[in-house]
Amino acid sequence: MGCTSSVYALGRKKKVTIPEVVVYVPAIRIPLQSDLPRALKGVIPKELVDRLTCLRNQIVLVAEDTDGSAITELRRALEEYLTLLIGLTKKENGLEDLVEFKWKNLGDYGKQEAFVANSWFELLSVVHMMAMLTLSDANSLMIPKDFSGLAVRVLSSDCKREAVDLLLKASGYLEFCIKNIIVHIPPDIKIMLPKDLQDGVLEAISIQALGQGTEIQLGLAVDCQKATLSVKRRLACELLIYYSQAYQCLSGCDMNHGYGKKHLWFIKWKFLQAKAAAYYYHGLILDKGNEPSCHVSAVCCFLAAEEILAESKKACLTFSLAPPTTRSPPLWGAMKHLHQTIPEVASRKSQMYGYLLEEEKALQALPELPNFQLSLRPDNYELPEIDQAWNTEKWEIESQTLKEHLKDCENNTRSDTESE
Repeated sequence: MGCTSSVYALGRKKKVTIPEVVVYVPAIRIPLQSDLPRALKGVIPKELVDRLTCLRNQIVLVAEDTDGSAITELRRALEEYLTLLIGLTKKENGLEDLVEFKWKNLGDYGKQEAFVANSWFELLSVVHMMAMLTLSDANSLMIPKDFSGLAVRVLSSDCKREAVDLLLKASGYLEFCIKNIIVHIPPDIKIMLPKDLQDGVLEAISIQALGQGTEIQLGLAVDCQKATLSVKRRLACELLIYYSQAYQCLSGCDMNHGYGKKHLWFIKWKFLQAKAAAYYYHGLILDKGNEPSCHVSAVCCFLAAEEILAESKKACLTFSLAPPTTRSPPLWGAMKHLHQTIPEVASRKSQMYGYLLEEEKALQALPELPNFQLSLRPDNYELPEIDQAWNTEKWEIESQTLKEHLKDCENNTRSDTESE
């Protein structure tokens, strides 16, 4: 990969579009120019400094100029950068706090900039960016390239399964951030992290990625004639559990900001959809019973599903209008099927068993949904091997002359004065 050039032209006027959201992607954070040479000069070999600087600048350039859409190029650069960055986090190298790393939210809305002198923060930001790019990739897969505004959306099963794989991968990145990176960040720095890097937010996004993967699986089950009602109910109930857990993760976080409010509305929308699906499929299974109480409970489930589905439509609209404005996709998968069948089944069954509802008023209680063990798990992620350039036995550190040292001190003083 070239370090001084890119196929993307600078200064191009960007077209303003309202993005469509199938897979929710929170704000993508991208790096800003950071003065690595100034901090690392004379500490590690110049060649290693140049490689670190070169790769990071390439990521900055491509991310800024493409708004993060060049996913393949960015992913390749980030993975290569990681092999070098890991060396800055090694305690034995004593370099953890030398460089001030700068990051910002991509886009004009809710911009948060963070300047943190900690290499673990840089590692967190890089892996987080990889997760967000992977979610963005999954979202693109779920939006047909030849889609022209038609109400019917057709996606291949292979495309949906690939999207599920990407969601599990993104979830794995975020789980790694929580378990293996944030624990190394000192408490005084941790409290200064941007709001979208809070533990609870990262965990919520990781869990909701599993939920969205389960939603796709439910859609595949609906389209499969061999899938039983029990399988569909289980998937719907698991979906509900995932979004319940995601909401609980966010309950202790500061979400009183642009993307935070939108994130909450997304989870509420998906939670309501999942709840409607769970009660609908639970009702279908209860309705197979022979006792009057079974039919009464089934009707209660159908009516609850219909009411909750109506609430989900309102939540979807609120989510779409919450800034930054987004477009919701046409109904697809399981939800397309359920929006058609739930009102019809609720009306038909309530009329069919209306006499039982009158006779068995004491039984008109919404039954509890069954609890299932969750099926999807995040992919296991491990950092790549550290680059051989960090073999300190082969290092030859260039020493500065007095003249160069005085010149650097003068430049540093001037830079500090200009930044004040």
